[in-house]
Amino acid sequence: MDTGPKLTVRNNTESNQYELLADGQVIGVAEYQAQPGALAFVHTEIIPAATGHGLGEALVRTALDNVRAEGLAALPYCSFVRHYIETHPDYQDLVPPANRPAFGLPTVLEAPAT
Repeated sequence: MDTGPKLTVRNNTESNQYELLADGQVIGVAEYQAQPGALAFVHTEIIPAATGHGLGEALVRTALDNVRAEGLAALPYCSFVRHYIETHPDYQDLVPPANRPAFGLPTVLEAPAT
């Protein structure tokens, strides 16, 4: 039986941030600046008591999945978001090709393994 907190992610558009909630309490944020056709991620933070459990990755993954679903691009100015995209190539296509060199990402993406 799982007795851990119920985790959810919501996009708080009024505060320009994705919020990770544990039992309704905000324990992490991925802040962004909305731009035409894109979200520029500028800061990600998990409260100290909740770090080291992969929650930041879960927050960023959900935010990027939402960006994809909305048909937007992602600009990873936040080093945590940039590292996540670097280490998860299936999200690199969210960064426009012209912007990839500025973030240290390849301009030509590898084809998925078959």
